Amino acid sequence: MTDAKISLREGFTTTISSGGHSFVADEPLSAGGQNLGPTPMQMLAGSLGACVAITVKLYAERKGWPLEGVDVDVTMERFKGADYPAYQGDEDFVHEFKVAVALKGELSDEQRARLMEIAGKCPVHRALTTPVFIHKTMVEPASA
Repeated sequence: MTDAKISLREGFTTTISSGGHSFVADEPLSAGGQNLGPTPMQMLAGSLGACVAITVKLYAERKGWPLEGVDVDVTMERFKGADYPAYQGDEDFVHEFKVAVALKGELSDEQRARLMEIAGKCPVHRALTTPVFIHKTMVEPASA
């Protein structure tokens, strides 16, 4: 199980604690935030890119392939569902991720193709593309 604890007190700056680490998410000045960290959607795109890079590296290491580095650029855009040509459903919006992966090292064409296949199997990619269920509950705040 993966968990995170998020705390928001003033404005839109949130402190996120997970796995013994703390980091900040915020909104840009133009949206009323203080721009102290990436937005939650930027973090989502970053999570996908980091997961792709780590998954590809782990696979290449396990195979003993000469992968020297991985650079990933992720862009995400929201479209109205009715305006997205590949979408036939009833949702108001769809999100499109574009993931550009640069594999560094003396890899064969077959190795590169396999690593790109593996990139699509990282846990974050799977979480975004398989059914997701989100259960929300309201709880009483902890005493100060």
